[in-house]
Amino acid sequence: MKLIPAIDLRDGKVVRLHRGDFDRQREFDVDPLSLARRYRDAGADWLHVVDLDGARAGEPRALDLLSGIAATGLNVQWGGGVRSRGHVDALLAAGAKRVVVGSVAARQPATFASWLHELGGGPLCLALDVHVDADGACRIAVDAWQGVAEAGLDVLLPRFIDAGLRHVLSTDIARDGDASGPNVELYARLVSAWPTLQWIASGGIRDRADLARLSGSGVAAAVAGTALLDGTLPLDVIGAMCWETP
Repeated sequence: MKLIPAIDLRDGKVVRLHRGDFDRQREFDVDPLSLARRYRDAGADWLHVVDLDGARAGEPRALDLLSGIAATGLNVQWGGGVRSRGHVDALLAAGAKRVVVGSVAARQPATFASWLHELGGGPLCLALDVHVDADGACRIAVDAWQGVAEAGLDVLLPRFIDAGLRHVLSTDIARDGDASGPNVELYARLVSAWPTLQWIASGGIRDRADLARLSGSGVAAAVAGTALLDGTLPLDVIGAMCWETP
């Protein structure tokens, strides 16, 4: 399992939101480029970046910052506000290696499937940000987690797999920025149901023990943000777990 450090950006600053709530924000006193270099020097080869301004605006922002991060040599997985093929092309041109698409895929599956056919599964990642109900059912969140899609996983994933989907980033919203531990049961269920996909787990990771539990679920990678910033997850874990690109 690969560990991918994460940086959330708002107004050019490194922040973390509690369960996606823009009114519950922590700001960290670190420059995004300096932080990216710190993760690179610790052994990271991929960096997950969320453009929160773009997510709210419905179009990517901070393209200059994306180019700067890409220039560090890191492979950048970038998401936030991707609503059109033009957005995808602009992000790839700015240096992103993989573009994360969420709302469009959930609301306009034919559109996302066409992008997969045209570009292949390598440069695209499906974001499945989910609310997990008491009975275990998953509802897909859209529009910066402010809405819920009508279509479910059973409808969307087979269609996208047929179109060439390879990478899926899944976040349990109730765990994101919460330091409550990852939803290992959810990821094990997703891996079991769709084993051909490379699942990337996100949300709630606190320490080495959480990573050990996640590795047993079968996910290809895990994204960590707050734990690395707070130091409950030491930087040396990055290099120890950073192997071949999934």
